[in-house]
Amino acid sequence: MAFYQLHKEQQVNTNLNEIWDFISSPKNLKEITPDHMGFNITSKNVNEKMYPGMIISYKVSPLLGIKLNWVTEITQVKEKEFFIDEQRIGPYTMWHHQHFVKENKDGVLMTDIVTYQPPFGILGSIANSLIIKKQLEDIFDYRKIALEKRYPSKI
Repeated sequence: MAFYQLHKEQQVNTNLNEIWDFISSPKNLKEITPDHMGFNITSKNVNEKMYPGMIISYKVSPLLGIKLNWVTEITQVKEKEFFIDEQRIGPYTMWHHQHFVKENKDGVLMTDIVTYQPPFGILGSIANSLIIKKQLEDIFDYRKIALEKRYPSKI
């Protein structure tokens, strides 16, 4: 069965402390997720800062408005450097998302690496080519715009 990887980088006009405080709080996920995804966190611990072992549950509508349960676990956290979330229940056979932040002279470079495997074998591979890959690209394009609005460039 095939698996795929999406790699995205974004320069954010802020400092490491500010971006870490934002991305390490699950309650902020909705702000950087497109409305059409119908994204809602159903966990009770949404106001907590993430930690290894934290379970976060969501409702999401990735396709045709069909609501799905998605449960992720924060498996690793290195304060102000990276965190990793992995799907435990959801639409993918496998989902592993690495989030890295690194301060530089222009602010903070954010890097996301998503490794995923669609369900349904060859049908999932076809769906990835036709729908899934583009949808993931669109989600990260939306996130880029949302973060640019939150942390506008000084220019």
